[in-house]
Amino acid sequence: MSTLRRKTALMLLVYALPLLFSPMGRAQDSPKIAVDTQTPQRLSLMMGKSIVINSPTRVKRVSVAAPEIADPVVISPHQIYLTGKAIGTTNLTLWSDQERVDAVFNVDVSPDLSQLKEKLQTILPGENIRVSASHDALTLSGEVSSPDKLSNALAIAEAVMPKKVINLMQVAGVHQVMLEVRVAEMSRSLTRRLGFNFAAIGSSAFGLSLLNGLTALATNAPRALDASPAINSIFGFQAGDVSVTGFVDALKENGLIKVLAEPTLVTVSGQEASFLAGGEFPIPVAQRIDTITVEFKPFGVGLRFTPTVFSDKKISMRVSPEVSDLDFTNAVTLSGFVIPSLNVRRASTVIELGDGQSFAIAGLLNENVRETVAKFPLLGDIPILGALFRSSNFQKRETELVIIVTPHLVKPLDPRKQTLPTDQFIEPNDFEFYLLGRVEGQGKVSGKLDGKFGYLVP
Repeated sequence: MSTLRRKTALMLLVYALPLLFSPMGRAQDSPKIAVDTQTPQRLSLMMGKSIVINSPTRVKRVSVAAPEIADPVVISPHQIYLTGKAIGTTNLTLWSDQERVDAVFNVDVSPDLSQLKEKLQTILPGENIRVSASHDALTLSGEVSSPDKLSNALAIAEAVMPKKVINLMQVAGVHQVMLEVRVAEMSRSLTRRLGFNFAAIGSSAFGLSLLNGLTALATNAPRALDASPAINSIFGFQAGDVSVTGFVDALKENGLIKVLAEPTLVTVSGQEASFLAGGEFPIPVAQRIDTITVEFKPFGVGLRFTPTVFSDKKISMRVSPEVSDLDFTNAVTLSGFVIPSLNVRRASTVIELGDGQSFAIAGLLNENVRETVAKFPLLGDIPILGALFRSSNFQKRETELVIIVTPHLVKPLDPRKQTLPTDQFIEPNDFEFYLLGRVEGQGKVSGKLDGKFGYLVP
């Protein structure tokens, strides 16, 4: 029994020893982990520039998270030489000789802005431009005097950081443009016509001339004639049983057309404005065999322009003025509809002007002469008497057109000084209307325009 007891006690001792020295075997003992933390310091550095970091303790080891952004060199146990290589951010960690972290730096490498600021001040003197940079972008803020100087500043910054420039600048000054357009046209026309037709009708014979369609045979009666509306005189006589009739088209006509249009529009820089004073006329359009729809085409005085304000002394504009009117002399009849043609004067161009300057963007001097002579062979060549056997038509037209544009930089009106065309009208009283026959009353109207067109020029 003693031998058995000794063996059992030895086995229990063998199994109990590991439990006594294991963590679970210790009463309420938990593991403890020591963590050494360092608060990172911020360090700003320009690309291509270097700084020296002085450490109060001895530095044994240096590490950079992104060596392509910053390059550290240990020049002594207490000094590190750090150079910015590329734009970006990284971490710099220093270890002491006790193999513990001594310091951590967040390194921000930004572009060198001194040269950029110097260029901006040299090329654009007097402009309020502020430059700031982060690790991946360049920001321009402030205020410039004109849009062209804004584009110049952005071009200079793009050379430093391509496609990474943030524009927060504003353009000072007035950017509303009023365009005054004057369209003046004088058109003169001269028409001379002389034509003869004759008819000799008897009981046994007849003869007639149908030159230029002044006369035509009637379809409802034999030996009868239909006269053209162009004929302005008829004469005849009777010789025996023969009736002789003469049809004369003799006309001299002078025409004069005067067109004066002065449309005015206001818009901001870079935005298109359009204007139309006129109307629309219908045009039938066949959709199917038995279906006709109506479309409307505009006519009148139209204007479209897009200004770009470069400075208070230079305005670039794309201008498209148009003047059109209906012409029923060249109308087309389609399915019973009379469709007039259009006489159009149109121009489109790009110009640069100063505030208040004028420019003639279009000028037209046109002269057309048309002569037509229709005659019977041999008979029409007889001197003097040959005029009875021929028809002459002479047409001449002269047109002179000028389009002048004038831009103005404008600002809003004072609401207390706004004047309308209706403000000048005074209703007549009973005495003026019934006894004097006046449609407007007599009196004075207060009010005055600020300038020729009621605008304020800065």
